[in-house]
Amino acid sequence: MADFDTIYEERDEDDDPIDNFSVIVPDPIIIRGAGNVTIFGLSNRFDTEFPKSLSGKVAPEEFKATISRINNILRKSLPVNIKWLFCGCICCCCTLGCSLWPVVCLSKRTRHSLEKVLDWENSHLYQKLGFHWRLNKQRCDSSSMMEYVLVLEYIPKVPIFRPD
Repeated sequence: MADFDTIYEERDEDDDPIDNFSVIVPDPIIIRGAGNVTIFGLSNRFDTEFPKSLSGKVAPEEFKATISRINNILRKSLPVNIKWLFCGCICCCCTLGCSLWPVVCLSKRTRHSLEKVLDWENSHLYQKLGFHWRLNKQRCDSSSMMEYVLVLEYIPKVPIFRPD
């Protein structure tokens, strides 16, 4: 009878308090090149179709504005790259391959300008919404070649209720 008013705390050994605060991050959204020309893995445009998994998180207008900025950079730079690639291929035998260096440097400059646009978009809009854009090199589905794709990753939310 003396134990009638005592309160016992029941604890499951399987119930770990650290597991209760685990953060589940959805898979990133991958946007592949939709153009008909690809030079050194960079397609000449990306598709502006709004992914269904972004509905309710990002406005379709903001997504299309981001993709159109990227497509504008590709539209300006890739025709120049094609001309240099054509000239480099013609002169390749005479220069022992050194004539392809300009197109390699131009391709690197295009990637760098795309990354700068994505950084600007991340800092001005997408980080506030919990997203992060980046340019990533992935293997093509149909062949063993590599291509650059746009990856829209979810930024995991910091669990503020998790004990230190």
